[in-house]
Amino acid sequence: MEFKGVAAAAGIGIGRAMVVTPPPPGRARPAGVVTPEAAEQAISPAAVSQELERFWAAVASVRAALSRLHDELARTAGEEKAAIIEAQMMMLDDPAFVEGVREAITEGRKPAVQAVEEVVAGLAASLEAVADEYIRQRAVDVRDVGRQLIDALTGATPEEPLAGVVVTPELTPSQAAAMEPGRVDGVVAGAGGATAHAAFILAARGIPAVFGVGDHWAQVHNGDTVVVDGNRGLVAVNPSPQELDAFRVEKATWQAEQAALARLREKPAETADGRRRVELGANIGGPADVAAALAAGAEGVGLFRTEFLFLDRPDLPSEEEQFQVYKAVLEGMGGRPVIIRTLDAGGDKPVPALDLGPQANPFLGYRAIRVCLNRTDVFATQLRALLRASAYGRLLIMFPFIATAAEVRQAKSVLAEVKSGLDREGIPYDPHVQVGVMIEIPSAAVAADLIAPEVDFFSIGSNDLTQYTLAVDRTNEKVASYYDPLHPAVLRLCKNVIDAAHAAGIWAGMCGEMAGDPRAIPVLLGLGLDEFSMNPSLLPKAREIIRRLTIDEAEAAARAALQQS
Repeated sequence: MEFKGVAAAAGIGIGRAMVVTPPPPGRARPAGVVTPEAAEQAISPAAVSQELERFWAAVASVRAALSRLHDELARTAGEEKAAIIEAQMMMLDDPAFVEGVREAITEGRKPAVQAVEEVVAGLAASLEAVADEYIRQRAVDVRDVGRQLIDALTGATPEEPLAGVVVTPELTPSQAAAMEPGRVDGVVAGAGGATAHAAFILAARGIPAVFGVGDHWAQVHNGDTVVVDGNRGLVAVNPSPQELDAFRVEKATWQAEQAALARLREKPAETADGRRRVELGANIGGPADVAAALAAGAEGVGLFRTEFLFLDRPDLPSEEEQFQVYKAVLEGMGGRPVIIRTLDAGGDKPVPALDLGPQANPFLGYRAIRVCLNRTDVFATQLRALLRASAYGRLLIMFPFIATAAEVRQAKSVLAEVKSGLDREGIPYDPHVQVGVMIEIPSAAVAADLIAPEVDFFSIGSNDLTQYTLAVDRTNEKVASYYDPLHPAVLRLCKNVIDAAHAAGIWAGMCGEMAGDPRAIPVLLGLGLDEFSMNPSLLPKAREIIRRLTIDEAEAAARAALQQS
């Protein structure tokens, strides 16, 4: 039996299945602790303080356990990887989470177990409602912390050590961090994707994984021989002896290839003829992702999504909260360039605190820079936090969803006002912070020459640019086949953007999925793209492709692609 999923962590693992089906958080209670029925009864006013004490005790217990897990992961895989667990520890201090539980206990008269369950469910649901796959995966982190808190509240016993090929409905970051390479051969999970934090941890530990297999995981039984092909997203259960031998050969071949790629990690992304060098950056969504970026040899961050700070909460993040996150990323990247995109609210990223209202077509409506230019109070707060953080690294600021040069001038005007305020207060910042824009609207791509004089760089958002150019919603399965970033119309727009940038003396990069597509890399290189930013896991292969191409080969590929029908 074979089935497909998402290639979450590269490699090929072969072993006996260990099926792990954890019960819903808090529902498995050892004898003597509160039952689910009792947990859902309203508590008396006199019991409120007791439930609050139980909650704070659980928080302290989980914090201590996560701290131990962080230290162990730092020891075995490095501080950079351990940052993912550190991000989970930060959730225990998240005002939206902590205050939500406190209110559920004090005002809702709910026991601590139910309060945690309901707040976690609400936060996770708000994240899962977002179309962006990266942000949806953060719901797993939220549920993971919630599960640990409920286990602490109910006295649940620890899970047995994991071994072989672990098969489960969903793998959490803390489970991944506790896995021992050599003991765990691979992971198969019903849910999740390549941007899940559990996937990053597994990749760093060299444990192959296939996520997103749906209900197929339930067809695997304890003791089955399972092959996990984390390169192709393939799972084979009880293969024949001949098939098993073939997988073993593939595994040996892949390991040899990885050893060769690893030797290139510190090499520049330079063409084989030495005529062209480009920069390889990583797309990240928070401090916890710095680990994977550096481990993959990223020369910088080409896209830092700031939406995660705004999505799963009823209020807006403060300037100080934002500053601490931006500062952590800049310091973590050790002086490498970090492009931070300002708030891209709306569309598939609802922000409850902004109350954007119902929209017939949110992707073409009130979103991103349009919201920021209307809510300059929110925009200025973020810009203040960004500029303050710029004193701790090499920051570049990028405005999303730009359609006209006038919008760029408006945004820069707000930035200038914020700089003046910081000057008056004597607050240090980098006065030479570069300012760029995402080119993801066809009008901006067509009129790129009019926008270029206003900025220091372009970054092409190929995902939206492709959707808008081809009128394709790639989440709609009936038309998803029309989504083609290598369509000549999309490529011609990319060429126009790159040419306009170079004519104005600025550089052009790309932070959409196309930048990490092995089919597209030669074409983009031939078009003159200066910077490629992608999921960290794609960086080694991208470097290898660029280093074996000559400029003549890349330009020939670009010319041919532009002329396709």
